[in-house]
Amino acid sequence: MEKFYAYLDRMKFIRRWQLMRSTREENIMEHSHSVAVLTHALCAVERGVFGGEVDSEKAVLYALYHELSEVMTGDLPTPVKYFNVSIHGEYEKLETLAVEKIEKTLPPEMRGELSPYLKADKASEEYKFVKAADKLSAYLKCLEELRSGNNEFLQAEKSIYSALLGLKMRSVDYFFEHFIPAFSLTLDELEGL
Repeated sequence: MEKFYAYLDRMKFIRRWQLMRSTREENIMEHSHSVAVLTHALCAVERGVFGGEVDSEKAVLYALYHELSEVMTGDLPTPVKYFNVSIHGEYEKLETLAVEKIEKTLPPEMRGELSPYLKADKASEEYKFVKAADKLSAYLKCLEELRSGNNEFLQAEKSIYSALLGLKMRSVDYFFEHFIPAFSLTLDELEGL
């Protein structure tokens, strides 16, 4: 009996933003989808608009699996994860062990196909786009909560926005200029009604 995809399916049970009151809960499965789509968007901007070279397929696959460890560890809130270097370092070790354990549930003949994406090369250009998309997904969650009147996300929106600008990535800047404004529209406004 193979368990890998059953583990992946459990991503829908792991809640994000646990320390904050949310008007709508978000789980790591939907977050991973969001990050994969945003990673693809940033790569498409980099390649299509700026003529850059980034492996979109690799980046999207990194994004798809970037929260895999949390099936076992849960989503450790950012203030806890980055409280100090020691905690962060130990948590990274725990994440690695969790991914390795889940990876072993794959049939051996499939590991070669999936393993490179389960253990992303964090120094790669592609992973840089995943991290930017991860922050962008969090920023969009903040906008959604603020539009719903939830000021709990006010400080998070400011700090994530600042972090995104600090990346100095032309694809992120382009996304902000061309796509972010539409996120404030209602469905009728999107439809042009």
